Amino acid sequence: KEMLDGHSELAIPSESYFIPQLWDRHGDQPDRGAFLADLGRLARIKEWGLTPELISEQMPAEPGFAEAVQAVYRAYAALHGKPRFGDKTPSYMQRLELLERAFPAARYVHLIRDGRDAGLSFISMRRRPRFNWARPRGLAAFAAQWRREVRGARSFGRSLAEGRYLEVRFDDLVTDPEETLRVICSFLELAFEEAMLSYHERFSADQPVDHAILARPPDPDARRWREQMPDRDQRRFEAAAGDLLAELGYERRYARLGAGARTRARVGRAALAARIATFDATLVVARKGPVWRLRQIYMRRSHVDGTP
Repeated sequence: KEMLDGHSELAIPSESYFIPQLWDRHGDQPDRGAFLADLGRLARIKEWGLTPELISEQMPAEPGFAEAVQAVYRAYAALHGKPRFGDKTPSYMQRLELLERAFPAARYVHLIRDGRDAGLSFISMRRRPRFNWARPRGLAAFAAQWRREVRGARSFGRSLAEGRYLEVRFDDLVTDPEETLRVICSFLELAFEEAMLSYHERFSADQPVDHAILARPPDPDARRWREQMPDRDQRRFEAAAGDLLAELGYERRYARLGAGARTRARVGRAALAARIATFDATLVVARKGPVWRLRQIYMRRSHVDGTP
């Protein structure tokens, strides 16, 4: 994300999170005034340096959902003097069909990392969402989510986004960043720019939280599951997602696992799916009422106070 945001023609803000919220509240044909009013309640909009007035300049008089959402990003891109925009929000891996509604001509770059290294990164994070009970708790649950999301994105790329989907391996990006970025730029119809490689010069070691790695050049050894992940956790991960690891060509330590481990993994995947479905259904109801507005007041106060 930071590499691409360093391009002179492409603006990618921090993770947004608000697209599903706006869809649940407004649907396919939003009321322009109500939509802009909700944007004014979002802490993220303020963090991006935007106001409803700036966004209004980019929004037609009677917008559909896609036009209303894209007005936000066009305003952000204009603020930074760039003609194109993008988004990188990991949780949208579970709402790809909604992204198609918001950005029907979007191109998708799917960065795939060995799930065990991604899992090590996940469990080391200091930030924890306060209200999301669907979020994985522990490495086995993360493995189930990694399998669900990567498999779902690949299926999405072969169907709804055919011709607009590119898979990139994290290992290639950190081992040969220039060549990998050239492939991505070609896919996005952008000229490669050297400035994309110096993204780390914009960050200090303690900023941002949980992403101190951004203050350093690409490191192929940033996570090494072979040395850093206990054998017990390796078995749990492969029980939950070993089939996808093999499908992607990653090494498996345990070709055969016991029936008990496989059963626990199936139960874990089913439990994750149930939690996600229940959580999403609850959010739809909550977002349509006053609870959502109260939540935004809390979020804005937290943002002002510096609370993560």
